[in-house]
Amino acid sequence: MKILAIDTSTMLGGVALLNGETLLAESRLNVKVTHSERLLGEIDHILKQAALKIEDVDIFGVATGPGSFTGLRVGLSVIKGLAFATGKKIVAVPTLEAFAWNIPYSRYQVCPLLDARKKEVYAAIFRWAEDNFIKELEEQPLKIEKLLDKIQEPTIFLGDGAIIYKVNIQDRLQKRAIFPPLQFMVPSPSNVAYLAMKRAQKGYFEDIIKITPLYLRKSEAEIKSESVSTPLLY
Repeated sequence: MKILAIDTSTMLGGVALLNGETLLAESRLNVKVTHSERLLGEIDHILKQAALKIEDVDIFGVATGPGSFTGLRVGLSVIKGLAFATGKKIVAVPTLEAFAWNIPYSRYQVCPLLDARKKEVYAAIFRWAEDNFIKELEEQPLKIEKLLDKIQEPTIFLGDGAIIYKVNIQDRLQKRAIFPPLQFMVPSPSNVAYLAMKRAQKGYFEDIIKITPLYLRKSEAEIKSESVSTPLLY
């Protein structure tokens, strides 16, 4: 089973190509260029490096959020286009769950954090059980202080949100706060591909029309639109 997966949830976008449990190729790029400008080029590059064509891919995997509103829209649009063009199926993978797989077999709970702006983070907490992560805290946007109120045990923090609020986390949790080396602090598209494979094996496919990003909250454009369209009451 060949799986092409993408993750555009953050600025560090990426593409991975998996054949069974063998990682054929992975590309990650953190530059100030939009995903819409580079994503198709990265997909083409990955396929050429593996001597494959897009028609050779069996399943498309995509990280569905939370994360950058624009990035998620771009990623999902590209995957939908490829699925329409090839007739192949799509598997959705939650971004924070895939992120937690940077630290499998962890004895401590894992808390991926993405910067949600407005002094909030997108957060979830996962605990390793047997051969998988179980979710202890559902994905949600939170002020860092409210998140830390929920944590009473040693926890591994990942992501740009953990970097931004590292001092706050350390001051509050002291030795209970664990930060892994830098290479584990960024999302990995190969995790998305691996989880997409596991879900595909169980038949967890998405409706190509109905699949939508997991935003968790309204965009600035939606909020502004609502404020403009709401009539003033006197």
